[in-house]
Amino acid sequence: MNLLTNPLLTDLYQLTMLQGYVDKGMHEEAVFEFYVRSLPGTRGFLLAAGLETLLTFLEGMRFSGEELKYLAGTGRFSQNLLDYLAKFRFRGDVFAIPEGTVFFENEPIIRVVAPLPEAQLVETRLINILHFEILIASKAARCVLAANDRAILVDFGLRRAHGAEAGLLAARAAYIAGFASTSTVLAEPLFGIPISGTMAHSYVEAHEDEVEAFLNFAYANPNNATLLIDTYDVHKGAQKAVEAAIRLKERGIKVRAVRLDSGDLLTLSRDVRQILDRGGFKDMRIFASGNLDEYIIHDLVSQEAPIDGFGVGTKLDTSEDAPYLECAYKLMEYAGQPRFKKSQGKATIPGRKQVFRQLEGKTMVGDIITVEGDEAGGIPLLTKVMSGGQRTTRRQDLKDIASYARSQLQSLPAHFRELKTKPPYPVKISPVLSSLRKEVVR
Repeated sequence: MNLLTNPLLTDLYQLTMLQGYVDKGMHEEAVFEFYVRSLPGTRGFLLAAGLETLLTFLEGMRFSGEELKYLAGTGRFSQNLLDYLAKFRFRGDVFAIPEGTVFFENEPIIRVVAPLPEAQLVETRLINILHFEILIASKAARCVLAANDRAILVDFGLRRAHGAEAGLLAARAAYIAGFASTSTVLAEPLFGIPISGTMAHSYVEAHEDEVEAFLNFAYANPNNATLLIDTYDVHKGAQKAVEAAIRLKERGIKVRAVRLDSGDLLTLSRDVRQILDRGGFKDMRIFASGNLDEYIIHDLVSQEAPIDGFGVGTKLDTSEDAPYLECAYKLMEYAGQPRFKKSQGKATIPGRKQVFRQLEGKTMVGDIITVEGDEAGGIPLLTKVMSGGQRTTRRQDLKDIASYARSQLQSLPAHFRELKTKPPYPVKISPVLSSLRKEVVR
């Protein structure tokens, strides 16, 4: 059973609404849009991610005989609905901003155009996929900005992620944002993400002596020798790493780096750098991990800590300071008529929309949300990515998405690149869209 494309991974009310739609023959074209209502206080921008994952889900969504048998056995659904689901395929159109695009609150980043039952049924999984990957990519992007090209970043978060799929998709989202690699092995065959890792404290503890542990690990992994030196005493561990590196060098094995996983990383990294340099290993790198986030990375980098790489885990894969986004997937048009929600604090803007981005040089200066077809000036962000349930272009290579994301981060206003969230980025509603909203409300 493939969880990624299993149609039962949804909310019950999607199926109960479908029962009503199918019974009443409500198959006219519907337009839904996904957007984030407001940004968390610690986010000045978000980074789009999850589109390829979503398109894979939409292309593969099917109800198997086993799943239909389960639904029939619940006694909740009519044969009319079961017959509809037996033939179900998503045959709609999807418009989206590219993965890796910076975006802001209230901007539609996905538009689904399909018969109402199809567009409705995909809601839960669509939100589930996009919400999580955007959440992690946005956190990872802040870590990348904090590192400021002075250190590589590695995703270390699988063991603390909220489930297996979350760990995999976090590795994907972090790579899009600019992480160099992940410790999650399955991410390499699935997504082509480079994998890297070191050793655990238990490996050192299992040996009678640190030097012995370092030597044995390097013998077993001659092309990937990174030594964890803080199991007992960092300074002694660094000295023993030098001792081991000298012996290994005689056998043609190079120790690539040492790793710090605790303590005052600024002071310790400076001390360790001196020990390694005095030992004749100026090219041996220092890698740091242990409850890191963009704030700690920023402080270490700004104080010129001699750290060449950071392993970021728990606080990345859980997006610790902003663990959710206030996002929504709402009906904007049905049967050719604009639709809207007027609920207090959750009102929607009706109609099919486009977002135009305005630049000064290469820097983003403001966005305009307007009606599809209106020319508001600037670069239109939403393009058609799926037609009739099939991708309109080839699957994007993850390296290309990551390269594009890097250019997007470089185009941010300077204060966002410095991890500040104010002043907020200007997002305006066009006069044409404002007029449409007033008319529909009237």
